[in-house]
Amino acid sequence: MMFTLTEVASLNDIQPTYRILKPWWDVFMDYLGLVMLMLAIFAMTMQITKDQVACLPCLEDPEEASGAKPHSFPPQSAQEAASSAATRAPVVATIPLATKDLPDDAVREIHVTHQHTAVVSEKYANQPQPTGVRTNLDYQQYIFINQICYHVALPWYSKYFPYLTLIHTLILMVSSNFWFKYPKTSSKIEHFVSILGRCFESPWTTKALSETACEDSEENKQRLTGTSSAPKQVSLEGKDDGANTSPSAPMLGVKFSADKPIAEVPSSMTILDKKDGEQAKALFEKVRKFRAHVEDSDFIYKLYVAQTIVKTVKFILILSYTSTFLAKINFKHDCEPDIKPLTGYKKFFCTHNMAFMLNKLLISYMALILIYGMTCLYSLFWVFRRPLKEYSFEKVREESSFSDIPDVKNDFAFLLHMVDQYDQLYSKRFGVFLSEVSENKLREISLNHEWTFEKLRQLVTRNAQDQQELHLFMLSGLPNAVFDLTDLEVLKLELIPEVRFSAKVSQMTSLQELHLCHCPAKVEQTGFAFLRDHLRCLHVKFTDVAEIPAWVYLLRSLRELNLIGNLSSENNKMIGLESMRDLRHLKTLCLKSNLTKMPTNITELSPHLIRLVVHNDGTKLLVLNSLKKMTNLIELELHTCELERIPHAIFSLTNLQELDLKSNNIRTIEEIISFQHLKRLTCLKLWHNKIITIPSSIGQVKSLESLHLSHNKLESLPPALFTLPKLRHLDVGHNSITVLPPDVGLLHNLQHLAINSNKLEVLPKPLFRCTKLKVLCLGHNALTTLPESVGQLVQLTQLELRGNCLDRLPAQLGNCRLLRRSGLIVEDHLFDTLPGEVKESISRDTTFTNGL
Repeated sequence: MMFTLTEVASLNDIQPTYRILKPWWDVFMDYLGLVMLMLAIFAMTMQITKDQVACLPCLEDPEEASGAKPHSFPPQSAQEAASSAATRAPVVATIPLATKDLPDDAVREIHVTHQHTAVVSEKYANQPQPTGVRTNLDYQQYIFINQICYHVALPWYSKYFPYLTLIHTLILMVSSNFWFKYPKTSSKIEHFVSILGRCFESPWTTKALSETACEDSEENKQRLTGTSSAPKQVSLEGKDDGANTSPSAPMLGVKFSADKPIAEVPSSMTILDKKDGEQAKALFEKVRKFRAHVEDSDFIYKLYVAQTIVKTVKFILILSYTSTFLAKINFKHDCEPDIKPLTGYKKFFCTHNMAFMLNKLLISYMALILIYGMTCLYSLFWVFRRPLKEYSFEKVREESSFSDIPDVKNDFAFLLHMVDQYDQLYSKRFGVFLSEVSENKLREISLNHEWTFEKLRQLVTRNAQDQQELHLFMLSGLPNAVFDLTDLEVLKLELIPEVRFSAKVSQMTSLQELHLCHCPAKVEQTGFAFLRDHLRCLHVKFTDVAEIPAWVYLLRSLRELNLIGNLSSENNKMIGLESMRDLRHLKTLCLKSNLTKMPTNITELSPHLIRLVVHNDGTKLLVLNSLKKMTNLIELELHTCELERIPHAIFSLTNLQELDLKSNNIRTIEEIISFQHLKRLTCLKLWHNKIITIPSSIGQVKSLESLHLSHNKLESLPPALFTLPKLRHLDVGHNSITVLPPDVGLLHNLQHLAINSNKLEVLPKPLFRCTKLKVLCLGHNALTTLPESVGQLVQLTQLELRGNCLDRLPAQLGNCRLLRRSGLIVEDHLFDTLPGEVKESISRDTTFTNGL
């Protein structure tokens, strides 16, 4: 039996791509296994072709029982010995071998005649002579004897040693590569190797690591030159190493983490082929799914440990029994087959011609097994020396800018440990695809390639305040081209997962208002300094209060802050962690949330806050005592707070000018008399409540200029209401009022009267003494006529009459010279009842105005 090298190599062959998962000891054991396999094949070949024994009879001595030498010839005459030798050529041919055992002084010379007859000198006359059965089958006899003695006298290990060596070697080879072939592990390994190779060769990996190298060189350069112009990033992270704290940070509990500076890379590096970019995005997704799939079990690790233990146990077993049989392989053996009647001899002396070679091969095999076993023990030591089911990218995080590469566990960690034994560069390049920062950088490059300056410029619009506004919705990040819009005044960002304000934001010198709607935002130190000094209005919409960027509380030039999100009592402690005392110029604070009490840190704004807005989304606001400290408050809005009465804390706000209690459950306002102490209160809004009556004490609030009582359950208006001398705006629409008191004529300064959506049937004539009226809303009532006195309202600009029972309009409307067709809200058929000149006047004026 012969094996070709190709066949031998195939026994130990695995996929070449798996080599990255074979540490040096596995590779070394594979080579040792191959050498042992070749040794076994060589021994088998030699044994099959040349293995045999050669046996000679041991001559018996009559005096053997009394102590004579065993290997002596039987007594015979010299002539008989010569004759016997002449007739038994095979025996004669083997006699010189037997003479080796004769004493030196007993052998003098042997003469061979030309007839091949041995002549024994007289000295041997007294020696024992050979005995045996005379036959003509001497050659066949010795072949027969050799075969019997091979199986009887030769130890079994001498005969089967090469076969055992082959079996042991094959078992060791199978054990070494079993984890690559087993279905439950091979599928994961194949997937891992495939992803690892693509990550290693991905252009994005090279680009990301090149940028890291650029950053490191830039940092070293700055360290050598002593400059410190590296932009720092302000974030909520307080654990980063080397964190610097701003002057106000100790008070706030907010730390500034200084990220590595982002060096400008060559333009050739910033351009990534679109196809490569898509492949990189796919790799990020594959790595994420593979990690989730493999991290939940440690089956690969356990299988590798098991096969290593199997190999170690196998080594101990082989070494223990092989060392025992080493001494059994001898050149000489005694054989006593039960064939004396056939040959005349009871005992034979045999030699094993392969004994020397097998002995050397066995010693070599034991040496290889010993080396193999020591390697197995080392691999076990490596497996159990440290936890291989945990893998930390700490070194990679220290060497790169990707500080967020997560540590992994279980089989994922074990595979990475194995890869490190091949080349640590694989894990380093693979870690790029575990980093969210790296993924964000990839998205940023793709984003900047798609959203150019020209595209963004086309999206800039003018808002109601005639400001240049840009609204970006559901992008992967903030395009760099935004910072080139230097004339932009309002920037709205919505549902953008990664917003980063770099130092380039300082170019946006016109930016005053910023909206962050579910957009976690980070800002570099240079960019923060600009926003701190220039930003005037900020809107932040969030789900949890922890999402509010820490730098928001440090914008000292901020005038208006709008926080929209969950600020429930459970999260009030979170709010208290971020002090607002640095918002020293904040004038307006709007909280649209579900508060049960006012956050305590709002009192830090009391010295300079002049407007407070709380929209509570139907949650009952119970504790309002902190409002008493806000003595400088001018405007207060408490919307949808489930208030049942006017809070007493409000009566301490002596500087209050406007109070809005919209959309509550207020039924009675008896406390309104206390407003007389608020000498500056000019506007009171109690709309969208459940108020039934207005107390006469309202006449004590002499400072009121605007009163909103719409969307209540009023049925009448008290006469005291019309004694307010400064009242200019009165809105009692959407109630159940049936009569408008004639006392309304006492409101000489009234400019706006809304009593629409009520049950009025008649208008009192004193109403038209209010000659300063500019807006009169009478729609959706039960009016049947409009008095001609309406012509006295010469300053009227808006008149709403739609939804009544009118059959005509008085011609005196023509005296209302400021009334326009757009301000006259009435059905078309009623407008047609006006005289032609009146209609023409209103229409002409409208056309003229539009022309202007």
